[in-house]
Amino acid sequence: MTATPVSNPPTTSARPPLLTRPLLLRFVSMLGASASFYLLLSVVPLYASTGGRGGGGGRGGGAAGLATGALMVATVVGELATPVLVRRCGYRVVLAAGLALMGAPALALVFSRDLGWIVVVCLLRGLGFAFTVVAGGALTASLIPAGRRGEGLAVVGIVSGVPSLLGLPLGVWLAAHAGYGTVFTAAAVAALVAIPTVPGLPDRIRASGRPIGVTEALRTAELLRPAVVFAVTALVAGIVVTFLPLAVPVPATSLVAAALFVQPAAATLARWLAGRHGDRHGSAGLVLPGLLLSAAGTALMALTRDPVAVIAGVGLFGIGFGVAQNATLTLMYARVPAAGYGTVSALWNVAYDAGMGLGAVVFGRLAARTGYPWAFGLTAVVMLGALVPALTDRAAAARAASADRPRPSRR
Repeated sequence: MTATPVSNPPTTSARPPLLTRPLLLRFVSMLGASASFYLLLSVVPLYASTGGRGGGGGRGGGAAGLATGALMVATVVGELATPVLVRRCGYRVVLAAGLALMGAPALALVFSRDLGWIVVVCLLRGLGFAFTVVAGGALTASLIPAGRRGEGLAVVGIVSGVPSLLGLPLGVWLAAHAGYGTVFTAAAVAALVAIPTVPGLPDRIRASGRPIGVTEALRTAELLRPAVVFAVTALVAGIVVTFLPLAVPVPATSLVAAALFVQPAAATLARWLAGRHGDRHGSAGLVLPGLLLSAAGTALMALTRDPVAVIAGVGLFGIGFGVAQNATLTLMYARVPAAGYGTVSALWNVAYDAGMGLGAVVFGRLAARTGYPWAFGLTAVVMLGALVPALTDRAAAARAASADRPRPSRR
C-alpha cells in the first residue's frame, strides 16, 4: 500500500542510479511493515469471528467486519495526522514508531480472545501502519530520481506487492496448520526486525514548491476525483480479505488460499504493466478500465460455490485494482509539486484504507441480511457509481492535454 509518485515521462537521457543504498534500506522497512500487515489482514477477522476457535459457532461476520473496520479507521486517522508528525519529528522517528506499533501489539493477541481486546490491538496496529505508509511513502518518493520515477514505481510496486502476494495466503495457511499464535508471532517479528534499518534513512528532505495541506487537497477536484475512484475499488479489497474465507463453503480452505494468492498476484502484475504503460502513454486513460475490471471481478465473486468463478473473479478484480492503484497514484503525484508529496501520500492512503474499512463494515451488515452471493452482486452495482468521477476526470485530463498541445502557427 505504499504511495510512491510518478511524474511525466522524462525528457532527458540522463540515467541516475535507481537502487541506491537509502532506497534499498527503505525496501527493508517497507517489506517488514507490509509483511506484518498482510500476514494478519485475513487472519484477525477470522480469529475475531470464531472467537479464536478456528471453527463454527463463533461471533460471525459482524465481529470480522469490526476487526477490519477498527484497523482501517485507526489507519485513516493516523494517515491524516502523519504529515504534521513528520514535519515536527522527521521521517525516522515516525517510521520507527510505526513499525513498533505494528509489531508489539501483534504479540498481545495471544493473551486474549476477547473482542474488545482484539479491537484495541487493531486500533494500535492501524495507527502504526498509517505512520509507515505515509511517512514511508513520501520518503520513498524523494529517494527515486525524478528522471526514473516511472521505473521506480514499478520496482516499488513489486517490493510492496510481494508481502501481500505471500502474506495473505500464508497467514491463513499458518493459522490452520500451526495455530494463531505462530501467525501473530511472525507478524510481530516481521515489523520489529526492520526497525534497526531506519537510522540509515534520511530524516528530513528539502522539497520544491508550495506545501499543500490535507484540507486543501480535499478541496482540489484534480486530486479528489482519482482518490474517490480508487477508494471505491478499495472497498472490495477490504471485502475480499475479510469475507472471502467466510463466504466460500467451509471445506474449501485450499480455494481460499488460492484466491488470496491470485488476487495480489494479479494486482502486482497489473500495477507493473500499468506503470510502464503510463510512462509511455499517460495514466489518465487507465482509471476507467481499472474501475470497470474491478466491478466485473466483484460480480463474478457472487458465484461463491463455483471455484472457477471465484478464482476468475478475484483475478479480474486484482487486475482492475492494480491498474487503479497505479493510475490514480500517478495522476495525483503528477498534479502537485514535490512539497505536496506527503499530503498526496496521506490522501491516497486514506482513500485506500477508508475504502477497505468501509467495505468490511458495510458488507458484513449487508451479507447478514442478503447472504454473501447477493452482497457481492450488489457491491458490484454500487461500484458503478464511481463512473461519474472517473469519466469527469478523464474528460478534464483530455482537455488539459489538448490545451498543452502545441498549435500550428497561422500566417
